[in-house]
Amino acid sequence: MWILFSYQNMLLLQRACDDLEKETQDREEEKVRYLGEKLPPLQLSGLSMAELQTLCKQLHSKIDVTDEERYDCESKVSKHNKDIHELKLKVQDLGGKFKKPALRKVRVSADEMMRALLGSKHKGSMDLRANLKSVKKEDVKQDKVLTSEVGDWRKNVEAMSGMEGRKKMFDTGGGGQ
Repeated sequence: MWILFSYQNMLLLQRACDDLEKETQDREEEKVRYLGEKLPPLQLSGLSMAELQTLCKQLHSKIDVTDEERYDCESKVSKHNKDIHELKLKVQDLGGKFKKPALRKVRVSADEMMRALLGSKHKGSMDLRANLKSVKKEDVKQDKVLTSEVGDWRKNVEAMSGMEGRKKMFDTGGGGQ
């Protein structure tokens, strides 16, 4: 089976190569024929100066005509390319439009969201309030008293100077820092 398939591919490849060679030969023949029609061979020998000048003027006029034709063809091609590009953009715009569905608000708890995201890896509940640090009102009042006592740093400078001040700092649990 594989050998038969490979042999068929070889035949197709050989036929494609032959067609390509024939196509290039046909192009060359068409080019030679066209140039033979449009450009007859020049007979420059035995012409006088005036005849050579008229021949040059004729050739220049033919060159001008062909340049105009070439410019017209190029402008048509560029216009068609621009139209094709615009049509492609329109097709993309029309194909890309769709109606967005109306979304609803859904309440989802943190546990449900973690379960949806992690699946079976999610273990335990995610009660965010349980992880919060509890603060007692007495602690807050004591912090305010401490900050008001240390408020003026000039009063503390003399008490904390020297080794005794450092000893006090360590005894009170790093009061100055």
